[in-house]
Amino acid sequence: MPRPDFPKTIIEFQARFPDDEACREYLFASRWPEGFHCPRCGGLAATELPRRLLWQCVSCRYQASVTSGTVLHRTRTPLHLWFWAAYLMTTATPGISATQLARQLGIDRHETAWMMLHKLRRAMVNPERTLLTGTVEIDECFVGGEEPGLRGGRARGDKALVVVAVEARGAASGRVRMRVVDDASAQTLHPFVQANVAVGATVRTDGWQGYRGLHKLGYTHDRRSQRAARALGEDPGELLPRVHRVISNLKSWLVGTHHGVSSEHLPVYLDEYVFRFNRRRTPIAAFQTLLGLAGQQSPTTYHEITASGPRSGHQPAESTG
Repeated sequence: MPRPDFPKTIIEFQARFPDDEACREYLFASRWPEGFHCPRCGGLAATELPRRLLWQCVSCRYQASVTSGTVLHRTRTPLHLWFWAAYLMTTATPGISATQLARQLGIDRHETAWMMLHKLRRAMVNPERTLLTGTVEIDECFVGGEEPGLRGGRARGDKALVVVAVEARGAASGRVRMRVVDDASAQTLHPFVQANVAVGATVRTDGWQGYRGLHKLGYTHDRRSQRAARALGEDPGELLPRVHRVISNLKSWLVGTHHGVSSEHLPVYLDEYVFRFNRRRTPIAAFQTLLGLAGQQSPTTYHEITASGPRSGHQPAESTG
């Protein structure tokens, strides 16, 4: 039995997943495409326990759930609302905020919508993803509001520093990687490059000293000086056009969709941006991947999401995210 197909339009989606029963059938077919397979003894026969939403193995009586180990584990929110949240998160071009999600799905509490999106974000990182290859542009940027009185291109203030890497695919952009970092030193930037770019690739950067020495790590380092470009009357922004375009779109997305994001939750928003960007040409596959990844990782609890940072569980960390 092949894995189930997926609706191609929003009308098909609504017809395919009208209620929780339809969602459970889809999860069952996705989790056990060849039929039930007991995770304990390997038995192939099971009895459904519909009131408890479980399947009990005939051989060892182990009770399995299609939502166990996923972001849907022990949820009190209807499954069809989770499906809609994942669909809107992966197919809407600008993404969706918690305020928008609550309004569109009729969710009474903003905190519920906020928690749903954060649990989905934490299922977006594939631990087995491959390294970037070919030519890769890398630069850093600051994420945060305007702060008067700062001097210099790398004056930080209270903003978060983010390093961004983008594959060059001709004139277009390939895959993206992002990470919040403490500083722009070689001790910080070199490990980022090694963790995200395959040895032998061409790494293209500006003239910042933190990138010096990459050739010793096995990379072809193409350094492009913004100062030299200005002296020649050239546009410094054209030296690294792909990564600068990605950075600009990232900032517009954080402000336009989420109206600002707190530093303690910024990393998972970067994960969402990377996930959506790298699957921008296959949004339906992104939905399926999101549920598949969720099944491979331990579910994130409410406490784990809210425990970090100064807000520590009292309220969502951004205006609408």
